[in-house]
Amino acid sequence: MLTTICENKNTLGHEAAVAGSHLIRKAIREQGYANIAFVTGTSQLQTLLFLSKSERLDWSKVNIFLLDEFLGLEKGHKASSSSFLKENFLSLIPPVASFTEIDSDEKKVKETVRNLNEIMRSHPLDVAFICIGENGHLAFNDPPADFDTKDPYIVVELDTRSRRQQANEGWFKSINDVPKRAITMSVHEILSAKHIICSCPDQRKAKSVAACIFDEITPLSPCAALRNSLDARLFLDRQSSKLVYSDGRRGL
Repeated sequence: MLTTICENKNTLGHEAAVAGSHLIRKAIREQGYANIAFVTGTSQLQTLLFLSKSERLDWSKVNIFLLDEFLGLEKGHKASSSSFLKENFLSLIPPVASFTEIDSDEKKVKETVRNLNEIMRSHPLDVAFICIGENGHLAFNDPPADFDTKDPYIVVELDTRSRRQQANEGWFKSINDVPKRAITMSVHEILSAKHIICSCPDQRKAKSVAACIFDEITPLSPCAALRNSLDARLFLDRQSSKLVYSDGRRGL
């Protein structure tokens, strides 16, 4: 896992976007298209902004997928991954080849997951743009995560810390408003991507970044599984990298 420490989150976003755009262009050059996936949230804003400004990318040859989506959200909710990506990325770039949304209707969850898994089996990921949660999750694979499933998408129960993070970031008025279930791309599917770009700024992520680098790779520390990727690139700022020079969590 290649780790890059940047001065601030703007530089982090720029460096992650440069690396990601290069890998997308490489996929298009080699196979005529690129399949990419995005996690959403405030940690991704700078990366998405700089990526949207990439001038040499032919977006008409790019298929875009989401890493996760809450179940039970009304259409257009600000916390919806689809809404976030449309507002902060898709609206800033030319039309893409395809954008596969995740239906948040709980009544259709089995059908939704079945359809998503069928699509993903014919769209292997070239680049996954991800982050690490405050509880060490990847997408919504909260600990203990399912490391065994090979299904591209699964339904998960969200733990309290994951839901609290969503409320603290302002996506919901309180933790009681945060859905308890979500559809998420599995750990296996994320790690199957040829390349992973992990943009992870802010001091609140410092402990989970340390977990990614130092923890034993088990379901109790999903983010540590990034070290099993053939090409994972971790982009940090000074705040999120505070504990990476040694396992500084012992003093906290």
